[in-house]
Amino acid sequence: MKAANYTIQTLIMAGMLVNLSVFSQKADPITWPDFRGVNCSGIASPDQDPPTAFGPNKNILWKITLPEGHSSPSIWGDRIFISGYMEEGKLLKMLCINRKNGKTIWEENIPVEAFEKFNAVSNPATATPTTDGERVYFYFCSFGMICYDFDGKLQWKFPMSLPKSYNDNGIGTSPVITGDMVILNCFGYMNDPCLLAINKYDGKIFWKYSLPNKEGYRGNSSATPVIYKDQVIIYRSADVAGYNLKTGDLIWRFGIGGTDAIGTPVIQNDILFMVAYSTQGNPDAVAQFPDYKGLTSRYDKNEDLMIDKDEIKDFQIFTYPEMPEISTKTYIANHFGTFDKNKNGLIDSTEWKAIIGNLASLYTKQGLKAIKLGGQGDISLNNYLWGNPDQISHISSPLYYNKHIYMVRDGGIISCFNSESGKLLYRGKLNSPGAYFSSPIAANGRIYIASRNGIVTVFDSGEKLNILAQNNLGELITATPAVVDNKIYLRTEKALYAFGK
Repeated sequence: MKAANYTIQTLIMAGMLVNLSVFSQKADPITWPDFRGVNCSGIASPDQDPPTAFGPNKNILWKITLPEGHSSPSIWGDRIFISGYMEEGKLLKMLCINRKNGKTIWEENIPVEAFEKFNAVSNPATATPTTDGERVYFYFCSFGMICYDFDGKLQWKFPMSLPKSYNDNGIGTSPVITGDMVILNCFGYMNDPCLLAINKYDGKIFWKYSLPNKEGYRGNSSATPVIYKDQVIIYRSADVAGYNLKTGDLIWRFGIGGTDAIGTPVIQNDILFMVAYSTQGNPDAVAQFPDYKGLTSRYDKNEDLMIDKDEIKDFQIFTYPEMPEISTKTYIANHFGTFDKNKNGLIDSTEWKAIIGNLASLYTKQGLKAIKLGGQGDISLNNYLWGNPDQISHISSPLYYNKHIYMVRDGGIISCFNSESGKLLYRGKLNSPGAYFSSPIAANGRIYIASRNGIVTVFDSGEKLNILAQNNLGELITATPAVVDNKIYLRTEKALYAFGK
């Protein structure tokens, strides 16, 4: 459903630009223009050979201090674009760094009245900038989008209302450029869930797709858009779907029905690979809920075989039990109304079993999925190729490389699949536990993946796990590395590094 009508000339112009540009982008030795490079693929140009071993005292070219932020480096030629923020003064920060020496070329700040809500791990500078070689586009949930030329001269601003997100975890999507449009996923906005195409020259809207029947919408999406032919593809909690790049019209959808739409899909050979994750349906989370007999034996103080809110007041669960270093606890009593379906102030065995059953159903919807692209309408049944629900990644996006799909789970569990058959080739430990918010990238037959604890593991691509190096940066890592000019550029909690041989 489009929210506005646009001129025929605008639509014709958009169509021409889409047709000319969608697949003209290829990995280039000195460009890494978006989150995870070209079309979010995570694959460096074929001739790139960054170092395997690196660290604070090895193969380091330069290091600079950065303001706090989670955005990844966006690179074009000798310029690196990155963002940050400062709590004091409520400042959003945009930086252009000289790739050769790490010196700041320009820096701009935007004050805001308030930051959007986010969890203890996220922050207001999460979106990776995108660039077309002439301009750079920054996006912040607490402001909107803003465009500068390469000299730091403001081109335009696109202010947006402060989003109301479903779970207050923050919204981690990044903008992408295709032709003369900047595409932005706003399906995580509870107050205005939509998909936007913005004219990259003047900041005006080409088209806007708004969700129909959005009253009571409880969706979620932090995935970054990916481009396929004349479509833009977005993953949100309800589905992954393709929209017409010329008009914004919905072309097809593949139903998901999960909860945490975070990882960005990748595309290869007309197949989309994605990870659908449900925090509440994951085995670690479900294991925290006993059966009804176990529940009553522990909490049924008056022995009436029912549970009231006071009896269950001390029952807590971890929000992310697989990531204890960042997980928080929540009281079941705070969600009592969700369990008490008949609203009589008590939870009985039928209501409790229904909750357990719902959690189990979420598990069946999650997993790594391979979806054949093509078709219209609901393609959920006809276009499903294969899937695997086990040991899946939560925030980290999957990687397609040389006919294999790689996926890293929190705790440092790496899985490798044959991309055509879905056969699990191996599943092993990276010997670097903890959470994984960074996404894997590939260069010169090697896979690079950073743990939040600050260890970058490098291993061979292929059908067997062969770890080549584990590089300890000594700082937290949330951002995804970039590879250009045979060098790897990596953001940690406090710094930006350049490593090269």
